[in-house]
Amino acid sequence: MHLIDIGLNLSHDSFDRDRDAVWQRARDAGVRRAILTGASREHNPKVLALARSRPGEWFATAGVHPHHAVEYTEECDAELRALHAHPEVVAVGECGLDYFRDFSPRPAQRRAFERQLQIAADLAAAGHAKPLFLHQRDAHADFLAMMQNFEGRIGPAVVHCFTGSREELFDYLDRDWHIGITGWLCDERRGQHLRELVRSIPAHRLMVETDAPYLLPRTLKPLPKDRRNEPAFLPHIVAELARDRGETVESVAAATTATATAFFRLPG
Repeated sequence: MHLIDIGLNLSHDSFDRDRDAVWQRARDAGVRRAILTGASREHNPKVLALARSRPGEWFATAGVHPHHAVEYTEECDAELRALHAHPEVVAVGECGLDYFRDFSPRPAQRRAFERQLQIAADLAAAGHAKPLFLHQRDAHADFLAMMQNFEGRIGPAVVHCFTGSREELFDYLDRDWHIGITGWLCDERRGQHLRELVRSIPAHRLMVETDAPYLLPRTLKPLPKDRRNEPAFLPHIVAELARDRGETVESVAAATTATATAFFRLPG
């Protein structure tokens, strides 16, 4: 089984002590490649450096998460544009809107999101289109409206760590966007509705991710003592996803890997 973790926060400081061991465990479990999430001015360069350290295995995104939207300045915009000149950076984001936490004021979130959509549009216009790695929580209407403003000017998009409603899912699928499923699926308190919804996601629109070190699958046995999620747990998510879709683990693994390879334009 060969898997691709499309959302791994490997620059997180919880991995500083054993990053190589974490990846070896992931490889032993069948996770052969990962898209490392860049989500702030601080971490974007770190993620690029990590991707360069394991060419062909690790790739990077570069963006500003809505939690960090207040840091989006002209200098930040220039930094992002420079980062997207590197081939290891395969997606624009993580970017979007988060009205659940509101760690940044909503106007700042919308400004930062719009600027990053403009980066994606400029890359596409220059013949270097990159997909969007998107975040949306409790901001569906504004999120759709802002994406609509760039319709026809940007590349493909994935709504990463999808946790939303049936209506939201079909709004995304109707626009041919991709869906990233995490261990939220394994949370009996908050993710039970996903058990049914994942059956409606076409195989060529479905990808898998851990969002590690966050979102440890609650059905994992035994749970690690430090409660840290790892990419090695991706097969557990795939197994749960396969069960809910009524498919084999092998078929879900193969389909999600093929979809991620095509979406991020990965070599091989």
